[in-house]
Amino acid sequence: APTSGLITRLGLNTISSCLRQYRGKCGKVICNDRAFLRRFAITSYLGRKVNDLLLRSIGHELSLRLVKPFLHLAVLLLLVPPTHAQTLRRLDHTTLTTSEAEAFAQKILAENHVTGAQLAVLNHGKLVWSYAYGLAGKDPDRPFDHETTTWAASITKSVFAAYVMTLVERGQFDLDKPLAQQLAKPLDQYATLSNYETFSPSASLLVQDPAWANVTPRMVLSHTSGLGNLAYAEPDKKMHLHYKPGSRFLYSGDGLSILQLVLEEKFGKSLDELTNEALFKPLGMARTGLAFRPEFAPNVADRFDRNEKFIAKTRRNPRAAGSMSTSAEDLARFLTALLANKIMSAKTQQQMLTPQIAIAFSHQFQFGPQANDESPEPKAVGLSYALGWGILTHTKFGPAFFKEGHGDGTQNYMICFEKSQSCMVLLTNSDNGEFAFRPLLEHILGDTVTPWEWECYTTTCIEESRKN
Repeated sequence: APTSGLITRLGLNTISSCLRQYRGKCGKVICNDRAFLRRFAITSYLGRKVNDLLLRSIGHELSLRLVKPFLHLAVLLLLVPPTHAQTLRRLDHTTLTTSEAEAFAQKILAENHVTGAQLAVLNHGKLVWSYAYGLAGKDPDRPFDHETTTWAASITKSVFAAYVMTLVERGQFDLDKPLAQQLAKPLDQYATLSNYETFSPSASLLVQDPAWANVTPRMVLSHTSGLGNLAYAEPDKKMHLHYKPGSRFLYSGDGLSILQLVLEEKFGKSLDELTNEALFKPLGMARTGLAFRPEFAPNVADRFDRNEKFIAKTRRNPRAAGSMSTSAEDLARFLTALLANKIMSAKTQQQMLTPQIAIAFSHQFQFGPQANDESPEPKAVGLSYALGWGILTHTKFGPAFFKEGHGDGTQNYMICFEKSQSCMVLLTNSDNGEFAFRPLLEHILGDTVTPWEWECYTTTCIEESRKN
């Protein structure tokens, strides 16, 4: 924007010269870096104020000689991405410099052929480091920067659960009133959910099951409803209750979709509108939404397969089970507010994070003849499920809550340890993302307690899952 005084005649020329000098190193990244542009705008404003003061105090020529050297330095400082802390504090109280963390992350992500990624670390509930790596798009190459929006997949479920708990806190929603009683008509009579998903005929057999009348919001949030994950994965493409509601853990996306329908009917708005009004706008999460928005288009991550080949662009309709697009820094804002009890009270947060069911199965997703196999790994860390979050009830670092997100061309994970309020967010636009999670979590955060096999974050498990 045009400015006046010294910044116009000297400052912009200096910046143009400096950008030309560094263009070979930085390329288009600087010009596309919104954070840089904001810092430049602020610095320009402050520069004008300082210049005006100097002009009034000592005259034009002397002010020019005094300010010019500092403008060169200021521009160089502007080119350096902001860092939030010089060191990261790991869970075992050892430290890691931000430069060491960045070098390690770059190495691990490159070795595992992750196309693009964002990482963020919180210490004491505050963002202390964030890192963007690789490409958000190809042909032409677009850098994955700090404000790139990427598909978070099932991390959506945890953010959705937090939204539901704000309704519970205000007395606007009952977790224990059966879903069937909260709908105006039988589930299979609803043609659409947010104009894209049908419950007819997928729920036609479910509504005939007497046990359906007992399924509550608490059960679907804790994945104990008995519903399978997705109807289209069932042999007959219909929803079924595989177990008595409330009796055992079985991960289900369909349960969240039904809860979404209940809330959209109750409040007369789409879930995207509801969460934007309640969470994303108040928390300053400008790069987050449950549905694609035009303002995301210039900087949204495409998705890539194991060979780093393009799969698809990210254009999602609102779906509680997994449509959210976001950035690591926006999720850090969410976690900061959650840990500071700014989203809900400490009492309500405790209710959300209270274990609803213990988990002993060897893997999160139970398929085939080994579906019911148990393992000592989940028991060793007290693996349980709460409302929308996985929980580690007893680790050497204290309790933790976590959520992962899987999708074609996106793999994501975030975990927070309550005692130290230390968290890490990992978002990738690559099918190879999970190969990098364990070394990144262990080395940067010091997390040695995530149940790696249960999450299928081991090389053996990932390779085996790809065969299936």
